[in-house]
Amino acid sequence: MKIIVLAGGLSTERDVSLSSAAGICRTLLEKGHDAYLLDVFMGLENPPENLEDVFTLPGHGLEIAKNIGTEEPDLEAVKASRPDQSNCFLGPNVIELCRMADITFLGLHGGEGENGKLQATFDLLGIRYTGPDSLGCAVAMDKGFTKQVFLQSGVSTPDGVCLHKNAADHSLSALGLSLPVVVKPCSGGSSIGVYIVNTEEEYESALESSFRYEDEVVIETYIKGREFACGIIDGKALPPIEIIPKTGFFDYANKYQDGATDEVCPADISEEISDRMKELTVKAYHALKLNVYSRADFLLDEKGNLYCLEMNTLPGMTAASLLPKEAKVIGIEYGDLCELIIRKSLEARYQ
Repeated sequence: MKIIVLAGGLSTERDVSLSSAAGICRTLLEKGHDAYLLDVFMGLENPPENLEDVFTLPGHGLEIAKNIGTEEPDLEAVKASRPDQSNCFLGPNVIELCRMADITFLGLHGGEGENGKLQATFDLLGIRYTGPDSLGCAVAMDKGFTKQVFLQSGVSTPDGVCLHKNAADHSLSALGLSLPVVVKPCSGGSSIGVYIVNTEEEYESALESSFRYEDEVVIETYIKGREFACGIIDGKALPPIEIIPKTGFFDYANKYQDGATDEVCPADISEEISDRMKELTVKAYHALKLNVYSRADFLLDEKGNLYCLEMNTLPGMTAASLLPKEAKVIGIEYGDLCELIIRKSLEARYQ
């Protein structure tokens, strides 16, 4: 198959996306596909005379891949480096190449790549793509709305509220919450802008920091517990994986720096808790109108209560990412997983 692997963009998870998509591109090449790694924002400035030759170019676009740093990328510098200086999210030749491909593998994370807007655009243009539909992406990307859907659907989740930057009263008492709490951007990812706060001073500082990313944040009750993730493919939950950061919580640095976190799959939990987590994953997946694949994040407190935090509609897809590790436990190797996602995406929308 001719496959464009789309990555990058202008999300704070840009570097994570480039790393994920490079892994996807390499394994698809190993599987015999004509794959090309393309930055959705930078596009392809100087294409070959015959654009379709891109799929067999030496290097396959992998030169744009980069290692993930300990801090989020400088997006203003990214914008300034685009040769045509356009503010259009879709770079030169992106639409043309995606339309030529048999399918576009979405290796994007966060922002416009994961909030349903790109998926809706591709639907209108007749471009075939991997992962959930635009509706599910839009709903799941908004953590505040996700929380409301969970509560209405019987998916246990921490108590919390949305707070707009222009709200008259930011106090916890006015919100009906008390310390400690978690403050996080409403639509962010990779734990960027997420703060666990224990004092009023920390709370005010966390609000100021989180509002730099978005005008709306989610504030929820802090749950002390073990961290887990549970992937799902085509409505079937994978074995849960436990995430054990060596320091702090599973923040941006701990997610992507080698040796910062231990990940155990199958998780060392009882069969009853594992089954409950998988059931909640399936329930959350359907409640948010998702399809093809995604990943749920959980906390398990000392009393055995499970709390679903969110659903990731385009979860990390390096070979060392959580969902591929879960799939490997049930015998699905990385390359086979990428092909399975392609197949299930085609079945879901294009057959």
